[in-house]
Amino acid sequence: MADAAAAPRPRLILAAMICAVAMTFIDQTIVSIAAPKIQSELGLSTTGLQWVVNSYLLALAALFAFGGRLADTVGHRKMVVLGVVLFAGASALCGLTPKGGGAQAWLIGFRALQGAGGALMYPAALAIVVDTFPMRERGRALALFFGAAGGLTAIGPILGGWLTEWTWRAIFWVNVPVAIVALVLTAIAKPSDEHRPAPMDYRGLALIVGGIGLSVFGFQQASVWGWRSPGIWICLVLGAALLVVFVRVERRTASPLMSMDLFRNHTFLMQNILLTVVMAAFIPTFFFASVYAEASLGKNAGSASIDLLYFFIGFVVAAQIGGAMLDRAGARRPVVIGCALAAVGYYLWASEVTTLNEGDLVWRIILAGAGMGLMIGQSNTDALNRASRHKYGEATGITQTLRNYGSSLGFAILGTIFTTVLRDKLTDSFVGQGVPPDQAAHLATQSASQSGNGSSSSIPHFVRADYASAIEVVLYTMAGIMALAFVIALLGLRHGVQTDVAEDAEDAEDADADQTDRYGNA
Repeated sequence: MADAAAAPRPRLILAAMICAVAMTFIDQTIVSIAAPKIQSELGLSTTGLQWVVNSYLLALAALFAFGGRLADTVGHRKMVVLGVVLFAGASALCGLTPKGGGAQAWLIGFRALQGAGGALMYPAALAIVVDTFPMRERGRALALFFGAAGGLTAIGPILGGWLTEWTWRAIFWVNVPVAIVALVLTAIAKPSDEHRPAPMDYRGLALIVGGIGLSVFGFQQASVWGWRSPGIWICLVLGAALLVVFVRVERRTASPLMSMDLFRNHTFLMQNILLTVVMAAFIPTFFFASVYAEASLGKNAGSASIDLLYFFIGFVVAAQIGGAMLDRAGARRPVVIGCALAAVGYYLWASEVTTLNEGDLVWRIILAGAGMGLMIGQSNTDALNRASRHKYGEATGITQTLRNYGSSLGFAILGTIFTTVLRDKLTDSFVGQGVPPDQAAHLATQSASQSGNGSSSSIPHFVRADYASAIEVVLYTMAGIMALAFVIALLGLRHGVQTDVAEDAEDAEDADADQTDRYGNA
């Protein structure tokens, strides 16, 4: 493997895998910018529109562990190809959504199928990259991988804004040529297809899908049903109970979907906790930044998407710096500093958002993006470095399950906060305009379901200000999330550079000793 790293082939493999996962990251955010057009053309409800975004994230979170396990037992390259084909096919069908009564169910269903394709593809692709590069070069390689991935997440709304000017359907069709390029590069690069056949844990799969699905559904519907609804608490409690049962069952299963033994490694556990927390702020950033640009600043889809370039610039530059820091001194420093920078960036962004002055926000957005770029890839790489090469797919499945669960949960919780604050602000504003309270509440609900239409003159100033006030609360909450991540990183991570992990036979003998995380100077 070390000899191969000096040849052109590893670079080609890296390019092929980046191209393969590009679709999954673009589609985490690309729908956000086109949401108003999709809603108006298809007649979707507000809740339906939220599920168009979140069904994708939810499917990713629920099925990533399954995808990681399949990658290790069936073959990494096979799962990349299968995932790319499934993802591209679902994308094409999303773009062909018919108008009429069945449009909402059609779009939500095929968005979930996209997520399933991504869940099969991504763990296998990342496992291939990790297995291709030796430990001493892995930090830079994965910094490029995650930097490209994070950048593509930011590019999603930008590309979406440009394509939406033609037709919103193009935001899904664009995945088809990308998929073709990914398949061609994979065929040329011929990455390793090493695997170890093992029985599949379908009981664990059912438990984790049910637990994640119910808990996210409960938070998502809270803004619609209200926190006093028994249905909300039934979903949340039952979802949590299923996840607890899942952990207990996996500990007793001979060939589990998710190996709980990996969590015996202190750093693997801490980095996964960190990623779950951080992703609750990261992915929702793009949705709420788009809403702010359209509803508060009155921009159209194309112009609104350009604002996210600032976040993208900070992210990509800092990701490369973080990768070099990881290879040189370990993950703790870039992760701790990154969390601190992001917390400060989100706080300063929130402090100026109600002024509706875009110029004052630019450097604050760049700072938040830089903080995220400095730590996300390094945290993910540090977690994967704790697994032996035969468990890369499984470790990736675990890490990405928790990342996407955090994203989906964060989107649901922040969405509920946003909707609740916005309704209250708009109700007060309408009452201040002389509208009777009951009618004001109705108007507030209507206004809260609409975004900007691209013309600030068509949006009353108090509505723009109320949207900004709701976004302000969301951004302060994101700052709090990143402050929590900073504390976890500062107290939970250890100094030192990771060295190669022993293979499975040695892992079994050294499981207890591995609490030192195999650092050179733990």
